Amino acid sequence: MSARFALLFALVLSGCGVQAGEATMNAATLTGEAPVIIAHRGASGERPEHTLAAYQLAIDQGADFIEPDLVLTRDGVLVARHENDISQTTDVADKPEFTDRKAVKMIDGERHEGWFTENFTLAELKTLRAKERLPELREANSRYNGQFEIPTFEEILQLLNAHAAKSGERVGVYPETKHPGYFKALGLSHDEPLLRLLKQYGYSGKDDPIFIQSFEVGNLKILSGKTDVRLVQLVAGEGGPPDRQGLTYASMLTPDGLTEIATYAAGLGPPKDLVIGRNILGQLGEPTGLVEAAHKAGLVVHPWTFRRENYFLPTNFKSGIDPRDPGDLAGELRAFVAAGVDGLFSDNPAQAVTAIKR
Repeated sequence: MSARFALLFALVLSGCGVQAGEATMNAATLTGEAPVIIAHRGASGERPEHTLAAYQLAIDQGADFIEPDLVLTRDGVLVARHENDISQTTDVADKPEFTDRKAVKMIDGERHEGWFTENFTLAELKTLRAKERLPELREANSRYNGQFEIPTFEEILQLLNAHAAKSGERVGVYPETKHPGYFKALGLSHDEPLLRLLKQYGYSGKDDPIFIQSFEVGNLKILSGKTDVRLVQLVAGEGGPPDRQGLTYASMLTPDGLTEIATYAAGLGPPKDLVIGRNILGQLGEPTGLVEAAHKAGLVVHPWTFRRENYFLPTNFKSGIDPRDPGDLAGELRAFVAAGVDGLFSDNPAQAVTAIKR
């Protein structure tokens, strides 16, 4: 979080009657229940992200929800990739038959060069294989390169249903609509296939284990009129929703902004630094008061993303100087649970389960 935004955020919270650093520790969740653990792209700290293997491992490790990011193929099928640019997460660059598919595109105001899902049919995407996105930090994951397909959203829901039928335990799903405005402009909509599949596989009510999240506002407002499932407004540390020119994420975190979010969503998904910031030395500081402010508006808070590698941890939770080594993820998690978060996204659900649930 930039110094400019940190100052602005502190001023925003002062309007909520909660000064940064004054939040009460050991705060309760909004519902009084234990925080939920959301497997970020599956157990992506141990398997290449957004693969059935990563999702299955997360289920086995006790995650409450698995999180697929959803993009669309040229023939309108929802598939799980972090971005529609698949250059870094598949072997597409090694496929000579797809050399001419490389393109330059403007997505949400940013220039991207690579291979994009909307230029491939599902059948063509199924010829590709996933690879580790962070090989410098997760070398062990690279041994799985080339083993797993790109899964469809339906295959993910089938995986969850198979687990429920076998175990009697229903694990939730937490999809993110990626760049819905961009895809809609191409004539490809998330809404219809997403809601159809969710209904087909038993995720249609507010009590079902399902959250739909998006950084865009319009997509969530449209969905709120079409479904009863819970929605989550994602926010970032800077900028604003790509579909709302002039609206900033900072303004959305004011009391009025949070109240407005609560008219169409049940939750808020902030980066973790907006819940507990870091000082000039990179050490974890005190809660900012965002959780209390969101709870006052009736919103659950699910921050992202918690990872065990030193590279991602506050300095007071690192285990040494090697960025690849695991640090004290459990200690960081416990600090956020004490701040009252209602759930959290982690690449390492096994460690999160041990730290929080047990």
